[in-house]
Amino acid sequence: MHRDTHHRRAIVVMLLAVGVFALMDAGLKLLVPHYPPLQIAALRGAAAVPFVALWVLPRATVRGLLRVRWPLHLLRGALSTAMMGSFVFALDTMPLATAYTVFFIGPLLVAGLSAPLLGERPSRRSWVAIAVGLAGVLVVLRPTGEGLFTAAGAAMLVAAACYAFSAITVRVLSRSDGTGAMVWWLTVLLTLAAGAIAWPAWVPIASEHVPVIIGVGAAGAAGQWAMTRAFALGPTATVAALEYTALAWGVGLDLALWHVWPDLATLLGALVIVGSGLMLLRR
Repeated sequence: MHRDTHHRRAIVVMLLAVGVFALMDAGLKLLVPHYPPLQIAALRGAAAVPFVALWVLPRATVRGLLRVRWPLHLLRGALSTAMMGSFVFALDTMPLATAYTVFFIGPLLVAGLSAPLLGERPSRRSWVAIAVGLAGVLVVLRPTGEGLFTAAGAAMLVAAACYAFSAITVRVLSRSDGTGAMVWWLTVLLTLAAGAIAWPAWVPIASEHVPVIIGVGAAGAAGQWAMTRAFALGPTATVAALEYTALAWGVGLDLALWHVWPDLATLLGALVIVGSGLMLLRR
């Protein structure tokens, strides 16, 4: 009974995390017409730092934050900067639902990369699921390739690949470093790296965008906390599968804020990718 309660809480908290992250992404998309992608990535990180500090610093020790595997943290910071910059760049022309559908290839890439990088051995059915998921991405980006060879389509694939490599680094870092240190340094390094690259072309921040930026930071920190808590409470496969509910949020936000419906290719591709992801999680 106690375990069932934890599982139910994990489901509720993960659904909350996905929804909060979707609201964060909607805020990012609102900022896209006004600022360069890497400046938005820097603002997202900077706005989240105070909220992450409230969560991490009271529970962390100086030793726990400083005695970490710096090469992997720096690599993860670089990957996250590239991922956020590419993701925001793609949002300029992609609806949220389409962006999420393509980005869903990330967990499948994690499974594929776990074999050469972590020495894990995915089963034959797992490889089939990965191949089906890749086919689903081609459906979303159009079978003729016109979506694949657009800047937005390519950028979203780069974002998904960076997410996958970053997830691999988390798997390795979790063997030695605490969750608080990983969240803290990811946020700080994203802010510093994206800010340094964006600084030469920095656009002054308009006062009307300050509430959106603060909201993006708060949502990012809250979503990170909720997702971490959900994985601590419930089975990994169950919790991870709930990430696919982001598609419903994407469709709803696209309709509410930009009056855009997903096209047939996006819906068909989403069914294929989500189905392959669930098959992989079941394995």
